[in-house]
Amino acid sequence: MISTRGRYALRVMIDLAENESDKYIPLKDIAERQDISKKYLEIIVKDLVTGGLVVGASGRGGGYKLCRKPEEYSVGEIIELMEGTLSSVACLADKKYKCPRKKKCQTLPMWTEFDELVRGFFYGKRLSDLVGK
Repeated sequence: MISTRGRYALRVMIDLAENESDKYIPLKDIAERQDISKKYLEIIVKDLVTGGLVVGASGRGGGYKLCRKPEEYSVGEIIELMEGTLSSVACLADKKYKCPRKKKCQTLPMWTEFDELVRGFFYGKRLSDLVGK
């Protein structure tokens, strides 16, 4: 399940893409347009900056903007940055995880197929696909 954190991060990214310019977009403007608490967005954009998806500037004229063009972002990378792995089970989420049942697990092929569908869906969608919808 995708949390509000992941959903709000997508909304911030869409807002930045829709209001893209040479200038930084103040967080208060994003918060107002998206009807999300500025305080909560501060936490989200901090992670987006740390993850290299947006850049921020403080002071007069400060705010946030995208690092790349909207078509260069996958929805999957945004969600995984905010939520962690999209994998459904531990043995697929962590490649180092040594499951003692891996060789005889009857459900592993199903989880693998499910994870491929989820990853394919989210990584197949671009931020630009969501802009203006």
